Amino acid sequence: MKKFVYLASQSPRRRQLLEQLGVAYELLLPEPHEDAEALEVVLPHEAPLSYVQRVTQLKLDAALARLQRLQLPTAPVLCSDTTVALGRAILGKPVDAPDARQILGQLAGHTHRVLTAVALGTADQRVQAVSISRVRFAPMSARQIEAYVDTGEPMGKAGAYGVQGRAAAHISHLSGSYTGIMGLPLFETAQLFRQLGFDC
Repeated sequence: MKKFVYLASQSPRRRQLLEQLGVAYELLLPEPHEDAEALEVVLPHEAPLSYVQRVTQLKLDAALARLQRLQLPTAPVLCSDTTVALGRAILGKPVDAPDARQILGQLAGHTHRVLTAVALGTADQRVQAVSISRVRFAPMSARQIEAYVDTGEPMGKAGAYGVQGRAAAHISHLSGSYTGIMGLPLFETAQLFRQLGFDC
């Protein structure tokens, strides 16, 4: 029987990245009654690293409970969460276009961190890793920010941008994991798979 994992993520980018590793997967998405967004609420004074690790574990808890509730075949579950941090400030997904403009205004001309936590687990075993990258945006004019927001690309993305999209035209430097910035750091993810006996 071929090994596979459940991917508990709605992100098409994570699906593409997982396919790069050659790991067979099936989607295990939240059911309509689940409030997935509630898992991502930031606690008062929470540090970005603590936040991204905690949220990823909560996602894994929810996905494992979903797996049991649906009585699906047993297989490891993969969860991930990405957050953008400017200093200690966590910059989440914009709620609307004005919020996206404000977030991008904060990032323009500065270096920020992108933290992506990955967790792979079963009812009996869990492994987790974190990728931390640094991204520098060139200064951006109000017109450039407006034009980017008008594309709709910032919506639904932590930090109001996607490194693999049009925002790349404004990124002057990055260090760390490009795939981690996209949402699934492949080096760290492959290490987790190997710990659970998967070949990548």
